[in-house]
Amino acid sequence: MKYGFGVDVGGTTVKLGLFDETGVLLDKREIPTHTENGGERILPDIAAAIDTVLLEKGIDKSAVTGVGIGVPGPINDEGVVNRCVNLNWGVFNLHDTLGALTGLRVKGGNDANCAALGEAWKGGGAGSRSSLFVTLGTGVGGGVIINGKILGGAHGVGGEIGHITVSAPDKHPCTCGKRGCVEQYASATGIVRMTKERLAESETPSVLRGVENLTCKEIFDAAKAGDTLAFETLEQVFDYLGEALASACCVCDPERIILGGGVSKAGEYLLDGAAQHFEKHMFHACKGTEFSLATLGNDAGMYGAYRLIAE
Repeated sequence: MKYGFGVDVGGTTVKLGLFDETGVLLDKREIPTHTENGGERILPDIAAAIDTVLLEKGIDKSAVTGVGIGVPGPINDEGVVNRCVNLNWGVFNLHDTLGALTGLRVKGGNDANCAALGEAWKGGGAGSRSSLFVTLGTGVGGGVIINGKILGGAHGVGGEIGHITVSAPDKHPCTCGKRGCVEQYASATGIVRMTKERLAESETPSVLRGVENLTCKEIFDAAKAGDTLAFETLEQVFDYLGEALASACCVCDPERIILGGGVSKAGEYLLDGAAQHFEKHMFHACKGTEFSLATLGNDAGMYGAYRLIAE
């Protein structure tokens, strides 16, 4: 039996999983991400954690295929990280550095792309050869998987669906410097902003009026309960999201669109709304594109990172 590791490096914690050669997760643990002093402890800590797992499991390094690792920043095929701001990393070769610390083969990738690969392989995209993974959280991110491979692109921005411009008349400014990005409407932050604006501009009765620290979940719950203002707001959100998804599918034409992130906890209500508005905007040949919810949660990055070295 061969084994491998999938590592998902976050700004607060590092998630590390031990997998067998069939993709079964055998062991999962977290260690703190020490970002001080240029993040100099992060990779040695990961190497030490790997050694600990192997010792506890009685596995020799000769039985380990390698270490796949997802990082929150740009990384090229050769393993060169080009600054990870959240980790205080500069420019260096991740493959060489972690490889020297572990004595194992290392393959790195962007964390969002790793999550997309994990969901495509063992999550909401299982059984499909191509998928578009969309994370709806504080922002909107994602990844494209074609024939089981990450589509990173020439500049490492493949799957950055959040910065597709939609037809919103207010053209709200985005943190990227553009205006009208779908991230400003379909993220949890964007949904709350749109709802507050509608509450201020409209006299429509709503259970959301006067709610302090309004959350995205409260908006979905209100819409599901029949609140007109919440329902109409989310219909507009779904329309912008469907428009962006339709634009993306004209380029990558996936079998399946997978919706993840915190907003996806709204479940079938989100899935049905996005799918209906996607059909309204899609190129006719994209009819039949499937929709599903992400299923791996915070483990998606580990699964995808392992998949980098398991292929």
